[in-house]
Amino acid sequence: MKKLFAIIAMFGAFTFGMAQSGMAQEDSAAVATDSTAMVDTAAVEETMAVDETPVEAPAVEQVSIHKELKTKFIEGDAGFMSLVAIALVFGLAFCIERIIYLSLAEINSKKLMADIEEKLKAGDLEGAKAICRDTRGPVASICYQGLMRFNEGVEDVERSVTAYGSVQAGYLEKGCSWITLFIAMAPSLGFLGTVIGMVMAFDQIQAAGDISPTIVAGGMKVALITTIFGIIVALILQVFYNYILSKIEEITSSMEEATISLLDMCMKYNLKK
Repeated sequence: MKKLFAIIAMFGAFTFGMAQSGMAQEDSAAVATDSTAMVDTAAVEETMAVDETPVEAPAVEQVSIHKELKTKFIEGDAGFMSLVAIALVFGLAFCIERIIYLSLAEINSKKLMADIEEKLKAGDLEGAKAICRDTRGPVASICYQGLMRFNEGVEDVERSVTAYGSVQAGYLEKGCSWITLFIAMAPSLGFLGTVIGMVMAFDQIQAAGDISPTIVAGGMKVALITTIFGIIVALILQVFYNYILSKIEEITSSMEEATISLLDMCMKYNLKK
């Protein structure tokens, strides 16, 4: 009996120890679970905090006009695009030269004629000639030519002024023919590029044996870009050319008014019959 009670007591002690260790494991697991839950909560809060921070939108790269033109220039076949660019450069060079020349040729013709009349009224023909020599422009030049024939009769003065006026008009229009040439060349080169692009597209179709937008797109793109640039160059040069023509017309009108005024002075002041 004592042995039986001893075995039962040992078994009870062993069972009680197992129960205590199980409870301890459950408590540690609960603690671990609680700590894990706390960590997870903190991580969620950090994630939410990170998510709440404003996210900057990706910066959109802005392509400059210069870069875009450069890209289209390369896409439009550098050979024909270079010819169009050369036409633009030379055309603008002639336009700028004409604009500078015509700007320097413009003067206050009314003031010039008033000064000449004042000298002629005082009988100072050489003083009137000196005023014309010291004044730039075609108006002063034709007045000087007329004053050179002042004492030879109104008909000689008129012939001299008319002949020299034609020479000065030729100087005013010098170089304009080159501008018209480049205005005509620019779109023509663009259309030539269009034809070449179409030929390239048909060659690609023939080589592939199939008509598809992908095959045709390359040649058509070259054709359209060259045409667009050629027309743009022609429009730019045409604007400058029209401005030059308006300046020439203005100066020519001033020359005609000065001629009429000079002939009137010839008839009014000390003209030999």
